[in-house]
Amino acid sequence: MFKRRRPAIQVKTAEQIELMRAAGLLVGETLALLREAVKPGITTHDLDVIAERNIRDNGGVPSFKGYHGFPATICASVNEEIVHGIPNSRKELRDGDVISIDCGAIVAGWHGDAAITVPVGEISPELARLLEITETSLWHGLRAGTAGARLTDMSHAIESYVRSQGRYGIVEGYGGHGIGTEMHMDPLIPNHGEPGHGPELEVGMCFAVEPMVNLGTKETAELDDGWTVITTDGRPSAHFEHTFAVTENGPRVLTALDEGREWFAKLDSKTT
Repeated sequence: MFKRRRPAIQVKTAEQIELMRAAGLLVGETLALLREAVKPGITTHDLDVIAERNIRDNGGVPSFKGYHGFPATICASVNEEIVHGIPNSRKELRDGDVISIDCGAIVAGWHGDAAITVPVGEISPELARLLEITETSLWHGLRAGTAGARLTDMSHAIESYVRSQGRYGIVEGYGGHGIGTEMHMDPLIPNHGEPGHGPELEVGMCFAVEPMVNLGTKETAELDDGWTVITTDGRPSAHFEHTFAVTENGPRVLTALDEGREWFAKLDSKTT
């Protein structure tokens, strides 16, 4: 009997990580533009046009467009849509909505991938809390991505934080992933699980971490378009994502404009 080998995880040089930072920074800047553009009355197609123009005008190529036939530059998932929503010109955003915007870009053959969930106008305190918890859980997961840690240490950090905040549905079957010369690479990174399992993290490994948290249950369904994933109970979901590199000095968040310094300082201040 042969022992099944774990899939190899791509390890990057310092120079290659700098190229990934260029892609990640372009993604981060594009998402910042989109955050400012979100308002009642704008369509998800309008947001897609903004994203594609900014990526191409700055020397990048949209990662998502044409990926397994996906027709757009961003995934735009509104309210009960969790991930992979397809932008269209009929879907106008309304006051009180939330929208997950997932964006990827390629620069010099290297990928960056990140997502934010943005309130549209004034949202309920319950929804605002969902967004806050989901984004904070992302940063707990990222902070666990240190050299010598195990893959599921990130998963456990995400789950532990969400569970500590109340009863929320942590989406299963979708999660983070390796990233580098391709957008989706081994390994899959679940947003739940026990710590201490999976490959040991090494300097030069790069991952995209992306918690998806529902206001209701964790149950999901895929629409007939073959892409859009929704909550089965119709309640809203939130989704945040960043690409990061494992370095000797800790996780370097390649898609954050400040590489994660502000968020890590915030988390550290709460543990001292």
